[in-house]
Amino acid sequence: MPHNKSCKKRLITSQKRNERNRQNRAMMRAKIKTYRAEIGEAAPEEKAVSLTAMYSLIDTQARKGLMPKRRAARLKSRMAAAAAK
Repeated sequence: MPHNKSCKKRLITSQKRNERNRQNRAMMRAKIKTYRAEIGEAAPEEKAVSLTAMYSLIDTQARKGLMPKRRAARLKSRMAAAAAK
């Protein structure tokens, strides 16, 4: 346990951030799984709409620091390739 007042506050804020990041990561993983499951039988118009929504989600999470920018780029590339098939 921390002894200083600032260390106690830092522990609380880091726990809050950890929980928020965990929820965001779980939400993102769930949306990626549903996207991959639905992309196979979707119409081309629906694919484009869902792909732009996923791009937005991934960019937002990367900007928040939830994942590195290279991983975000790799995910977006793989999703575009899956939509093109």
